[in-house]
Amino acid sequence: MIRVVEPGLFTTIQDLGRPAAIAAGVPPGGAMDRFAHRAANLLAGNSPQDATLECTMSGPHLVADEPCLIAITGADFQPRINGAPAPMWTGTFLGRGDRLTFDQRLGGARAYIAVRGGFEGDRWLGSRSTSLMAGRGGMHGRSLAKGDQLSILAGRVAPAVAGRDLASRLRPAYSDHALHAMPGPHLRRLDSEGRKLLFSASFTVTRDADRMGYRLEGPRLSTSGDELLSFGLVTGAVQVPRSGQPILLMADHQTAGGYPVMAVVISASMPIAAQLAPGDTLRFIQTTAAEASRRRLALSAALATLSAP
Repeated sequence: MIRVVEPGLFTTIQDLGRPAAIAAGVPPGGAMDRFAHRAANLLAGNSPQDATLECTMSGPHLVADEPCLIAITGADFQPRINGAPAPMWTGTFLGRGDRLTFDQRLGGARAYIAVRGGFEGDRWLGSRSTSLMAGRGGMHGRSLAKGDQLSILAGRVAPAVAGRDLASRLRPAYSDHALHAMPGPHLRRLDSEGRKLLFSASFTVTRDADRMGYRLEGPRLSTSGDELLSFGLVTGAVQVPRSGQPILLMADHQTAGGYPVMAVVISASMPIAAQLAPGDTLRFIQTTAAEASRRRLALSAALATLSAP
């Protein structure tokens, strides 16, 4: 139902990934900004688990072959429908032959496009998420290409409703690059000065940043202790290798590793982390389990406003 005229820089089909396959060594994958992904689906009348398009650093040029309801969330790439500005965080109808395009990036790194019914895609280990490393899922395990035909799942019986939106006060504060994090299991491998720097200094996202993780540049954090045996890793883990420059693990991270984990970014801050681009600066703010829970519940409550009839 939707044709790809131009794919954008890097556009893939993503859902909520493969968390059940982590024990088998398969990266969890899925949407980097899970809040924006879920919100787009709910605005389009879908389940949060349905597949969306994740558009990195630029948006695609799409043509609707049939009328459909879409929603665009996340980064602001200035979406347009037939050349006119299109609203974000709002359910919007596309008519037959309508064209969805994007202009320059104003902020953020990843936009999400949901369509009523959800995007179809190859399933692998229970998920339609694209895994480039495995070459599976989504659009044959790759990013979108010019000429691709995007199919939409059928079966929705409730009427599609345009015009629903998510108030700006309920969205993540994408412009605030403070990532709240809890101390990691190996924090004591940093001396007192290193611990102070970790939770106060600014770090810059380098060009070595992708869906697996971001290499950060900032003050050197000196570590001590013997090498570690490999252990299980989670999204948001902040590793510090011998170089002293942190690595922030993202959606496609390896499932095990031996670099010490000095902190773990809380789930409520991961949508902000997902919107960081090379050259952006960030800070880690030490927080508590109670505060992490409060922030997570606040995001869940925001999404619940879209789930209400």
